[in-house]
Amino acid sequence: MAARPPIANNPDIRFLGRLLGDVIRGYGGEELFKRIEYIRATSVDRHRGVAGAHAIDPGLDRLTLDETLDFTRGFMLFSMLANLAEDRQGLSVKEEADIDGTLAALAEHGIDRKAVLALLDHALIVPVLTAHPTEVRRKSMIDHKNRIAELMVLKDRGLEETPDGDKIDEAILRQIALLWQTRVLRREKLGVSDEVETALSYLRDVFLPTLPALYSQWDRALGERTPSFLRPGSWIGGDRDGNPFVTAESMRNALARACETVLVHYLQSVHALGAELSISATLADVDPAVIALAEASGDTAPSREDEPYRRAISGIYARLSATHRALVGKEPPRPSTLPGEPYATPGELRDDLTAIARALADHAGGTLSTGGKLGRLIRAVETFGFHLATLDMRQNSAVHERVVAELLKWSGVESDYLALDEDARVALLRRELASPRLLTSPYAEYSDETASELAIVREAAASHDKYGRACITNYIVSMSESVSDLLEVHVLLKEAGLYVPGEEPQAHIMAVPLFETVADLEAAPEIMSQWLSMPEVQAINAARGHQEVMIGYSDSNKDGGYLTSTWQLSRGSTALAPVFEQANVSMQLFHGRGGAVGRGGGSAFAAIRAQPPGTVQGRIRITEQGEVIAAKYGTRASASANLETMTSATLLASLEPEKLSQPDYERFSSAMDQLSDAAFRAYRGLVYETEGFKTFFRQMTPISEISGLKIGSRPASRKKSDAIEDLRAIPWVFSWAQARVMLPGWYGVGQAIEAFPDKGLLREMAAGWPLFAATLDNMEQVLAKSDMGIAQHYAALVEDRDMAETIFGRIRGGWQATHDGLLTITRQTRLLERHPRLEASILLRLPYIEPLNLLQIELLKRHRAGEDDPRIGEGILLSINAIATALRNSG
Repeated sequence: MAARPPIANNPDIRFLGRLLGDVIRGYGGEELFKRIEYIRATSVDRHRGVAGAHAIDPGLDRLTLDETLDFTRGFMLFSMLANLAEDRQGLSVKEEADIDGTLAALAEHGIDRKAVLALLDHALIVPVLTAHPTEVRRKSMIDHKNRIAELMVLKDRGLEETPDGDKIDEAILRQIALLWQTRVLRREKLGVSDEVETALSYLRDVFLPTLPALYSQWDRALGERTPSFLRPGSWIGGDRDGNPFVTAESMRNALARACETVLVHYLQSVHALGAELSISATLADVDPAVIALAEASGDTAPSREDEPYRRAISGIYARLSATHRALVGKEPPRPSTLPGEPYATPGELRDDLTAIARALADHAGGTLSTGGKLGRLIRAVETFGFHLATLDMRQNSAVHERVVAELLKWSGVESDYLALDEDARVALLRRELASPRLLTSPYAEYSDETASELAIVREAAASHDKYGRACITNYIVSMSESVSDLLEVHVLLKEAGLYVPGEEPQAHIMAVPLFETVADLEAAPEIMSQWLSMPEVQAINAARGHQEVMIGYSDSNKDGGYLTSTWQLSRGSTALAPVFEQANVSMQLFHGRGGAVGRGGGSAFAAIRAQPPGTVQGRIRITEQGEVIAAKYGTRASASANLETMTSATLLASLEPEKLSQPDYERFSSAMDQLSDAAFRAYRGLVYETEGFKTFFRQMTPISEISGLKIGSRPASRKKSDAIEDLRAIPWVFSWAQARVMLPGWYGVGQAIEAFPDKGLLREMAAGWPLFAATLDNMEQVLAKSDMGIAQHYAALVEDRDMAETIFGRIRGGWQATHDGLLTITRQTRLLERHPRLEASILLRLPYIEPLNLLQIELLKRHRAGEDDPRIGEGILLSINAIATALRNSG
């Protein structure tokens, strides 16, 4: 048996842990420090197998409620600092992939830079930020952590002082002290405007400076300027599915704040550019285009009379200032003193900047035109426009059905649309889309729901007029189950002028079906075949060039379990490819992934590379949710690494020759069909067919307490129901993680492996099929983070002891079968034997998570018994936060 790695061998972890200890001692006192340190050391010794440390430390029982809160904060902060240290040392679960390595790998297969550039010419890669409530930490905590990361970079460089003259070690200590004294929990539930501002902080501080710099690197690597193929997207302010707080007003605010943010960035960049381009006409030839811009600027300052570039920049700044005034409705922070006409489009701004770049390129061999502030600014304008990030709209198909039914009834077209079958609905909707007549009337008295939905599409149309069509391009239709679900969206868009009928109809916003459940994924190819065959849709797609389909990882997992969800997503993607090929339409897949493995989490690099052949083709969108946003995009360095990784994976998935032969794929897919069927039966049998399971889940896990975290604006359920079917996937996954079961990430797989007769074939699949390998890797990580011993303590919270023992016995048996089956397939003697760095990372955390779990269980008992001391409720929420931080994912 291979030796386990040491629990902590990272010098950064030791350094930061020592400073945290100093802070606890300094602010909490020596006695608190000794109590926390004793619990920490005993728990570590227990996990190391030190003699005499077999029992859970009794010191937990001696903590007062105040000490419990301090202890929980201390363990949470250690986990946060450990995460930071691992990210710096490359020990976290992320892969390093850069463009140079990718180009070299492709070159080995005879794929040169020209082929890469040809792909990038029509490529689109979009990380889409969403407000899914899985980030348990306040932004203030994340900001302090990021400042520590920046200070550690200075320390790496051998510096002893910051640029401001502070001692680096002392500055780090101060940030840790601030973390200790910063309130962990939010007092108020996040609103949509709060979520918008949080997303803007990432877009402003990270994406705006990072993406242009990355493009400069990619341009150098490829030997010429690449198209602007990677752009950010957002759902925040436009995602209404199950969130009644997202309205036309919140969407208007999200778009306005994004516009203001990007325009202020441009103004700052142009101001800095003016300071830099001090070229005198007496010392250099000046292009007529620059002279024209200078003369039109209105800048007559004598000090700049011989500086045409600066005068031209003054004119650009004046026009940007006017653009800010026109679009944002107020003066920018530093308004221009010169008059100027607002830019009508970002393209006009780019043209002016490009004219200056061309003029510089014509002199001195182009020394001043390559890269630099001007090059980065031009790239930013191309990438971010006046909208910063493209905002998606999203709503549930059931809402559209009700709204369209009401519009048809009020207009006298159809009294009972909901009673029609699918064929009749489609025929009726197509007739309406062919007619220029509108359904709405100013005299009708619509329901609040219908009035709200109409206001949304009208706000989208107004936003197009104001910011350009790039501000909103997609309308996601959740729970898409039929063609009529997509036609209904077009009827609503038509009411706002966003769908224009005619011989060649136009749709200014694309309706995107989201296939979420297992049944929906299976039906997706037939639905899309019908959709793409319609003449009006063909005309729209011919003009647009592609059609997007979104596939949901979260609800398909909750519906059918981990293995079935993974396989159905892959099968659905594979089955869609020939449908699109036959329709001669490019397919663009949008992957709705969460942070936890149960919601599609895990390595993005492996996930993209494991996509079925022909389903990427340079175009992919992926949701970035909750804690994943801070982990991937918390700093410019991490954002740069993750965006380059996403790009590299997309290039490899699109261009690298398929390694799996067709006969092998057929054998492997047949085996996966069998595994999936068995796993599905086991999962459904437990979750949906076991009497009392709903009660067991709600009493065993802190599902009801999680709702008190105030971590998002959305309700936990789509409906006022306690049914698991109606529960959102996030609290479902989040709750099982807190109880250390992680059930959505593995249950049913063990039973499927046990029942499969040919274990040799499974080993062959694990070694030669990227999809199966990635599936096992993600599941292995989840199994390593779960703990059936601790989970049994949570099961003791269930009031019906017979039911608890029966159901938990099945869960524990399923875990053991999955554990044993995975080791058999991967030929390991223990979990993560092949991944020692990840094993070390998890082993580091286990001694810190276990006491938190045990404290949480005790607090849950007291809370549910009716004790009303507010410190008990606070302790539960703190423990939820701390455990999620230590596990590195929540929902």
